[in-house]
Amino acid sequence: MREVAFIKQNKEKWLEFEQAIFGKIQKNPDELASLYIHLVNDLAFAQTYYPRSKTVTYLNHIASLTYQQIYRTKREDTNRLKHFFITEVPLIVYSYRKYILYAFIFFIIFVATGTLSAANDADFVRLILGDEYVNMTLENIRKGNPVAVYKSGSNWGSAIGITLNNLKVGLMSFVLGFTGGIGTVWSLFQNSIMLGAFQYFFYEQKVFWASVRGIWIHGAMEIFAMVIEAGAGLILGASILFPKTYSRTESLKRGFKDGLKIVLATMPFTVAAGLLEGFVTRYSPDMPIVLNLVIILGTLSAISWYFLIYPFQVNKKIMGLHE
Repeated sequence: MREVAFIKQNKEKWLEFEQAIFGKIQKNPDELASLYIHLVNDLAFAQTYYPRSKTVTYLNHIASLTYQQIYRTKREDTNRLKHFFITEVPLIVYSYRKYILYAFIFFIIFVATGTLSAANDADFVRLILGDEYVNMTLENIRKGNPVAVYKSGSNWGSAIGITLNNLKVGLMSFVLGFTGGIGTVWSLFQNSIMLGAFQYFFYEQKVFWASVRGIWIHGAMEIFAMVIEAGAGLILGASILFPKTYSRTESLKRGFKDGLKIVLATMPFTVAAGLLEGFVTRYSPDMPIVLNLVIILGTLSAISWYFLIYPFQVNKKIMGLHE
């Protein structure tokens, strides 16, 4: 069957799914489950015969939303918070995975730009980080503790202040998606350029490894969450620029709601990063190297698994329901 004929044959059924998902028509759980079975069958057919088609992307997204709708009503799913983190957010991340990929591509390019700029311009680091910070860090390096700045302030004071600031930055990156994503990209550019210049500065001073041992204890989750939040901002921007089959207003509502859920899912990691920065990073120079690596690799693995691997596992589980 040609794809055009396939779409024409099933278009009304798919529209019925959309109306049920967005509450425009009422369906009880059994009816919705029945519709869902038909939908995943259509998705399997499309994946087989039109694997690179936009039809597959569309059906996969609708299937994910329908799955959420069904399982939200199940009796055993009374814990809304558990459902949010275990099922809802991973499905949303999977549906918008290309925007998460775009955010990582931008991040890598911008960090490389900051690194190369610092390597080729002796004044670039001071321009980006400021003379006061550079001079203070040079003094700390001279004293043998490159990351001594993290010892300033009390444990709780530092943790709370840093966490609130990072939460604000993440939300701002998302909200800037209202600019069509331009503001989000600019925010990511600024932070990534700073990171590239920052790390090159320590490399140039021959204390790169010491900086990694300290900074990335909290930075693994903090930076990763920043990129995911930028991805959420790109989702919001795309919902305005590319409404697809929806009205622009409906597309914006969907983009805002889904993007915000992704940002909310980064917050536990951001809070954990703030606690690590306030309570653990300051002791990094005195830690055994093995403990440094366990914390850094452990935190990076946790957030990477949740946002990059687990969504595919959840989606695969859903797709297996119709087999």
